[in-house]
Amino acid sequence: MIDNIFKFLNSVNGVLWNYILLVGLIGLGLYLTIILKFPQFTRVFPQLKAMLKDIKSGKTVEKGKMTPFQALATAVAAQVGTGNIVGVATAIAEGGPGAAFWMMLSAFLGMSTIFSEAVLSQKYREVKNGELVGGPAYYIKNGLKSKFFSKVFAVLCILALGIVGLMVQSNSVVTSLSASFGFDQTIITIGLIAVVGMILTGGMDRIAAFSEKVVPFMAGLYILGSLIIIIIFRNSFVEAIRMIFVGAFTPKAIGGGILGITVQETIKFGLSRGLFSNEAGMGSTPHSHAVAHTNHPCEQGFTAMIGVFISTFMICLSTVLINLVSGSYNASIPAQVMAKDATIMTQSAFFNAFGKFGEGFLSIALSCFSLTTIVGWYFFAESNVKLLSGDKNMVIGSFRFVALAFLFVGTLIDPERVWLLADVFMGLMALPNIISLFLLSKETKTMLKEYDSMKKENNIHYEYKYENINN
Repeated sequence: MIDNIFKFLNSVNGVLWNYILLVGLIGLGLYLTIILKFPQFTRVFPQLKAMLKDIKSGKTVEKGKMTPFQALATAVAAQVGTGNIVGVATAIAEGGPGAAFWMMLSAFLGMSTIFSEAVLSQKYREVKNGELVGGPAYYIKNGLKSKFFSKVFAVLCILALGIVGLMVQSNSVVTSLSASFGFDQTIITIGLIAVVGMILTGGMDRIAAFSEKVVPFMAGLYILGSLIIIIIFRNSFVEAIRMIFVGAFTPKAIGGGILGITVQETIKFGLSRGLFSNEAGMGSTPHSHAVAHTNHPCEQGFTAMIGVFISTFMICLSTVLINLVSGSYNASIPAQVMAKDATIMTQSAFFNAFGKFGEGFLSIALSCFSLTTIVGWYFFAESNVKLLSGDKNMVIGSFRFVALAFLFVGTLIDPERVWLLADVFMGLMALPNIISLFLLSKETKTMLKEYDSMKKENNIHYEYKYENINN
């Protein structure tokens, strides 16, 4: 019975990610890129400069809000997870090195999508229990005037991120640390639940403080380690770049004849894993961007694009390159075999450069990525619990215990099955978000036009109309 259920879910997952979401997310990203006049080229680096200036000045905000950098750090905490290491390795294992090219393309288009998500989340955010809340459920409710579909999204988001998503991450942490260091799984589980529980009970302020401290350090250390590997194997760098670009259009020239990889498969694995890693259009990260204190929603939209740049162009590309330059990717090994051992493939890259220390480092990095993703995903799920429960503190408090309980359950389930559940529920969650972003796209365009006019007049401001509405 259970086997049949998972067979059915596997079929649903294939249709969702290989066809519906692939076309929907890429199509939406292309459409928004065009109507917003390619914001990827003109908006990201000026906003990065402005954000760094705010960090240097020690900018703070009142309780119940986040600074733009804290919101970005919380978003990146969710974006940067095992998908950036294991998922990316799987993509080049099954789609060849050329999958990396299409992964970058999905990120480029996704930057416009996540801009729209952040802007709309800011515009339609509300205040509950003295804290700002927002996200797709809120712009579906207040923008599209549909309470029913906002609740549908909220339920799917809670299941996808707050329950199944947490199970995936706890499973990854326990499996990785147990395999690399031989730690007892029970002790790892208890320690994980204790750390996460301590962070979550502090509410938004503690989550924001945790994210802004841990995420830059974690991501920076992984990128630094990757750069060192690339320098060590620098003689293979040019060949790695050639493999990416040639493999994107003629995969057979990079071992595709042996592996049986077609151009279609290269595109499919690159685009789908790119979308999964940066979460643009999925409806997850806008929850953190909604609560940022900023002068205008568009400014947080620009900041949100930085998150996709960090997640895919820096961290995912680092994973691709270290696998190619270090020789851990082997075109003569069947794709199915390499995909099954995707974690080992990336682990080999670090081992080839740093020996046993490298293996341990990657295991710790995976665990840190999973921990920050747990915190980010819980925060997103809680925003939707607040929408369904109103201002009932008891319900929100109870959900924290439910989330911690499923962290424990996740360690007991077969990894393949828990990843399948995550893929299905996240795919279902993305569907209403994609539709709502398209229907509200004219509002996004108008907001950007208004922002540009204000900037010319040096009078950037915005009046939030939904923060005190009656629910």
